[in-house]
Amino acid sequence: MTTTSERISEPLTRQMSKRVSQSVFDGSRLRVMLLVDVYDGAQPEFLAAYEKLCSQVASVPGHVSDQLCQSIENPSQWLITSEWESAPPFLDWVNSEEHVQMVRPLHSCVRSTRSLRFHIVRETGIVTSPDDVTRRLQTAPRIGDGKIRHALTFTVKRGSEETVAKLLANYAAPKAQVDENTRLCRTSLFMHGNRVVRAIEVEGDLLAALRHVSRQPEVRAVEEAINPYLEEERDFNDPEATRIFFALAAVPAVHHVTSDQECPEAERLALYYPARPGRGMQLARLLAEQDELAADDPNSPVCGSTIFQRDEVVVRLIDVRGGLEADPVLALGLPGSPQAAELATLVDGATIGADGSALKGEDLVRFLTLARMDLVTDRVSAPQA
Repeated sequence: MTTTSERISEPLTRQMSKRVSQSVFDGSRLRVMLLVDVYDGAQPEFLAAYEKLCSQVASVPGHVSDQLCQSIENPSQWLITSEWESAPPFLDWVNSEEHVQMVRPLHSCVRSTRSLRFHIVRETGIVTSPDDVTRRLQTAPRIGDGKIRHALTFTVKRGSEETVAKLLANYAAPKAQVDENTRLCRTSLFMHGNRVVRAIEVEGDLLAALRHVSRQPEVRAVEEAINPYLEEERDFNDPEATRIFFALAAVPAVHHVTSDQECPEAERLALYYPARPGRGMQLARLLAEQDELAADDPNSPVCGSTIFQRDEVVVRLIDVRGGLEADPVLALGLPGSPQAAELATLVDGATIGADGSALKGEDLVRFLTLARMDLVTDRVSAPQA
């Protein structure tokens, strides 16, 4: 549990590189909004479920406050807002299995939900102390490229990896255009041992894109084909089971940065950094900070980097000039031995077969080999005419 004194000692919001279009690590406060459409007549049950959830959330480290609002136009529409000290504690909580189980009673009362998450950039009102504004507001708006980045991960039974890879590589791509506002831009699928990671880039509405993909007959056929090989069973004919599967499989993007380099021939690669228990967010932060520095280095082979993190799963998706082996230190995002030493304290080397020497500067090539994920498929949609 984070104490008041520990929260006060947290660093002020920090200035990030202008090349960072997405990050949860700037220290600014977070506003979360959950739009809810409640079944007719289920408002009392919904309110009771919210009251129980609210009392549980109040004890979560990093939680500041929340509000429950009901529409003045449609009593079936509700809005739950919450404020958090910063994004990392919220993500630690919302991505936990504890949260998935905590919100289950709500789903029997609601027709649909939509979650929106925002860093607070500016605000007006009474300031209770001079420090409130300087340390909790995002210092400047970010300029993005209009894409939402997201990943899903799951594991398959040992010994089935080759079969699963063939199934996942040989499906017909779904139509890129979801609706007039949403479009699938790129899907990259990797494996590391028995772990599968699917990273997607979307313009528009992420949930609409995920629903669109999951409903395509060719995709459903492949998903059904790999079901017998999954370590955790799933049933896409059960809406509640499907919702829980996607909730637990989600690996959000926590940082994205691009360099000023023109990289038309860059190769898309992925590296898997399994974290030690409870160190996933810290590991993701280390990699994000190093990639920020690399974006300003004209000698870096990395043209762009996205860090995905959930619990102990950390994946670094990178676009690289000349391949990883051209400069393994820079490709790994480790400009020096201090960063490599810190990485060694955060990575669970045994998970990828690495001993201590593979995390030291003199053996980074070996660590690179162990962390590198196998590319199954990488599909880029043609730009819309």
